[in-house]
Formats: sequence, structure tokens, C-alpha cells
Amino acid sequence: MERPGGPVAAVRGFNRVYTRRLGLLDEQHLGSEFSLGEVRVLYELAHRKGLTAAALARDLELDPGHLSRMLRDLRRRRMVRRARSAEDRRASLLDLTPAGRRAFDRLDRKAESTVSAFLGSFPAPRRGELIRALSTVRRLLEPEAAHPAVLIRNHRVGDLGWILERHGALYVDEYGWGERFEALVAEVLADFAREQDPRREACWVAELDGERVGSILLVRHRERPGVARLRLLLVQPSARGIGVGQALVDTCTAFARSAGYRTITLWTQSVLAAARAIYARAGYVKVAEEPNREFGEGLLAETWELQL
Repeated sequence: MERPGGPVAAVRGFNRVYTRRLGLLDEQHLGSEFSLGEVRVLYELAHRKGLTAAALARDLELDPGHLSRMLRDLRRRRMVRRARSAEDRRASLLDLTPAGRRAFDRLDRKAESTVSAFLGSFPAPRRGELIRALSTVRRLLEPEAAHPAVLIRNHRVGDLGWILERHGALYVDEYGWGERFEALVAEVLADFAREQDPRREACWVAELDGERVGSILLVRHRERPGVARLRLLLVQPSARGIGVGQALVDTCTAFARSAGYRTITLWTQSVLAAARAIYARAGYVKVAEEPNREFGEGLLAETWELQL
């Protein structure tokens, strides 16, 4: 018999605390019409493309029959759809419908608010200790993960100011771009804050161990119907090389598809080699270039596009 205070008791005690504190015992997750299992399915489909039911069951370690029933119910509620794979006509790929994407985005914002409130109940030193401890637990449970988990979330109050400050500081340090570049970033963010259409425009922030390490925006093109603009991709130096930029771009692409855009376009500079490599891997193609003297001498501005 397990003695009080032993290893098994410690794990079971932790399980009781975190399921209660985070509301995981509720039949409907975060007060929504979805169970926790259904929310996990929506999360995976929102962040990954080309998933089959078999792959989803394997990755979530779910009984295939149980997952099949969940998917059937989500399809009945028009949250999830199936389509034949272009590469293998025998396989069916799963994706969120526009209604499913909107439902997930609402849940994602509610989860961000709930967890933020939970973390805010701790004083700063204990909050940092908690985040580090949770990161350690995850790395121990998933030793096969090569890097710490990156969280991509919708922006919240305070993030736009952080994006402006980080762009200004990083680009002046790395490329010598000064106030004219910072003014351009400020204009983009101000326009987004004033005019955002949540159905077709979004801003995401990447977090690593609870710290902001990256950002990206998707906005509609004001002059080209059906075209979206990818803007302000940023990755902190401390988080480069572990897939943060690719995760942000992939999130942006998935949202653009669900919002009904036909094309994503972006404007970048030839000196931004790391960003250009990310765009190329994501399928973007350079369609135009021209000299740009707005931020300094010797720059070549490039336009890249992705057909959805």
C-alpha cells in the first residue's frame, strides 16, 4: 500500500489540485458547449493541417472509437469537415469549418483570459516559479521534445505596445533602422487596433516558458479583395532556431484559409535572410522587388505571395 506522502500520493494529489483549479472537472469546458476532449480536437485542427482521424487518435492517445464519435458530433454541429487527400484518395483529411474556427478562437480567448487570471492570482516571484516548474514537468513527461513548448496565442491588451517596442529595439540594434521604421510599425499597429475585423484579421503572440518571444499580424488588403497581408513577423534572438517563426507563419496561413482569403501577400527586405527562408518553406514566392531607401541605403524591398 502506498504510504501517505509517497510518490504515488504526490502525483494523485497534484492531479486533484490542478484539475480543480483549472476547471477540468466541468462537463462543459470553460462554460462552452464543448467537452474538454472536443476542445483538444479543435485545438489540434486549428494548429495543424493535413490530419487524418488515425493520426489525431494516435497523437492525442485517444481510443479511435471514442474519437470517431466526437468527430461525428462535431461534424453534425458543422464545426469540422472532411475532405479527400489530393495525394492519397483513400485518406480523408480533417479541417475546421469557418464556424469551427470562430468557435475555437472564442474558446482560445476565454482560455487565455482564464489562465491569465489564474497566474495573476500569484505574486510575481511565485508566478515565475510556477511557470518554470510546469515547464520542467512537461519536459520530463515529453523527453522526446527537442525544444521547450512554444505557445501561439491571440493578442491581448498590452501586446501591441510590446510588439512596437521590440521592433524598434531589435531592428535598430541589428540593422540600424531608426525612427522611420518604428513609425511605420506604429502606423500598422494603430490601424489594426482601430479597424480590426476579428472574423478576417488577427494578431498572434508566441510565448516560451511564459515569456513573449514573437509576434505576427494578418490583415485584409485594403485595395485587393480576397487578399490578406502578413505583417510584422518578429522572433526574439533568444528564441530563434527552434521553429517559433515557422509556427507563427503557419498559424497565420491556417487562419487566412479559414477566413476565405485566396492569397496572402507580404513586404520584406532582402537582408532579412531568416524571415525570407521561413516564407520560402511555407510556400511563398517572390513576385516583385525594388530599391528601398526609406530605412537606409542599399536595401531591396521584396513582395512575396502565397496562393491558398
